[in-house]
Amino acid sequence: MCFPPPPQKKGVGRDRDHPHHQRAVRMEEEGLLRKNRSSGLRGGGGLYPLWVMTLLALLLIVTIAVDILGNLLVILSVYKNKKLRKAGNAFVVSLAVADLLVAFYPYPLALIAIFHNDWVMGYLHCQVSGFLMGLSVIGSIFNITGIALNRYCYICHSLKYDSVFSLNNTFCYVGLVWALTFLAIMPNLFVDSLKYDPRVFSCTFAQSVSSLYTILVVVVHFFLPIAIVSYCYLRIWVLVLQVRRRVRPDVRPRIKPHDFRNFLTMFMVFVLFAICWAPLNFIGFVVALKPTLDSSIPEWLFTASYFMAYFNSCLNAVIYGALNHNFRKEYKRIILALCQLVCRAD
Repeated sequence: MCFPPPPQKKGVGRDRDHPHHQRAVRMEEEGLLRKNRSSGLRGGGGLYPLWVMTLLALLLIVTIAVDILGNLLVILSVYKNKKLRKAGNAFVVSLAVADLLVAFYPYPLALIAIFHNDWVMGYLHCQVSGFLMGLSVIGSIFNITGIALNRYCYICHSLKYDSVFSLNNTFCYVGLVWALTFLAIMPNLFVDSLKYDPRVFSCTFAQSVSSLYTILVVVVHFFLPIAIVSYCYLRIWVLVLQVRRRVRPDVRPRIKPHDFRNFLTMFMVFVLFAICWAPLNFIGFVVALKPTLDSSIPEWLFTASYFMAYFNSCLNAVIYGALNHNFRKEYKRIILALCQLVCRAD
């Protein structure tokens, strides 16, 4: 849509080649460029060679496919298998929902940005995508914290477990996890921290908004939950070793082989989450403490840390299938039923 030019005052209609006119045009273009950058909608402009972008696109496609298929299998398995319908697995289902949030919306938009080498979806999609991305990662670490507290209570305080983690109480805890997740992500909407970053082809938290705010985000959203989970699992490992060495024979009946396997499964979920998200959080924390280091961080390291974090969303379902017999058995049953359904349709 074209608008008519504004009426010119006397003496203003100079030739376009006049130096003053050219300077005004350049200033206007620079102003628009700064506005686009500040709004987070400036494109990548060919930061990476074609083979790198192809690799990133393939990684994201695999992540989306495994994320959707795997986490839907997790939810269906808990719903259909009575052995998996335990109070503690409410956090597992909640974690699967958190992982699905990014697979259905933010990751596909990032894939489109890779194909266009630019953000072409507009400001609103940028904000919604960044919000859901933050909601997913905070929801994931808070649910992992809930799982750790559940396992800690089950193994280390077994006499209190049934009353503390009754079915109704557990549903309330899951609701509390998501309430805290929304509460933790809401400040991002008010500090204008969700911007498009061409290095990772995503609208995400801009660490340059405020050093103090970035430090607060990393501490509350990562370091504090990691410390709580580490404490819970450390106590469990100490107890398990004591039982195996017969230092604590009184708790041996409670720690059964399948209980230990379940604990090991959830422990691996935590370890892989920490490994995948630690580089990105450490980079943000260090840069917030010393902003002058920002320019010295290689672009490939920043991009790799982001895509490693993205990849984590598809790993949990794989871990359940690899380490938990009940999940693996239910996966096979569901996939076989779907194959039979497709064959009948043909």
